[in-house]
Amino acid sequence: MGTFLKDWQLVSILEGDREIAVVLFGIVVSDNTCRFVENDYVCSSVIAKINSNARIVETKSGSIYHLEGDGIKAGIQYQDFEMLRNGYSPQEISLINSQNCIQ
Repeated sequence: MGTFLKDWQLVSILEGDREIAVVLFGIVVSDNTCRFVENDYVCSSVIAKINSNARIVETKSGSIYHLEGDGIKAGIQYQDFEMLRNGYSPQEISLINSQNCIQ
């Protein structure tokens, strides 16, 4: 049971240089919980456990995610967390922030 993700990222939520939480961000392959549709994004609640060998992540709220393929680690600042929750990837957030600094 759970949600299967591809193109996943373990995202550190940072306050300055200090990590305050880690969440999972990825694209839905399939979902047995009927909460998500295929190809939608997921931004999880805070991660409680990671089983690297089985590629399973459990969140503090009890959600189970199965990870397909290789993932990456990323980080965003706490003030950008709402953007992540709204579907922007850490890479998109970084690009938006760099463009805002230029203007």
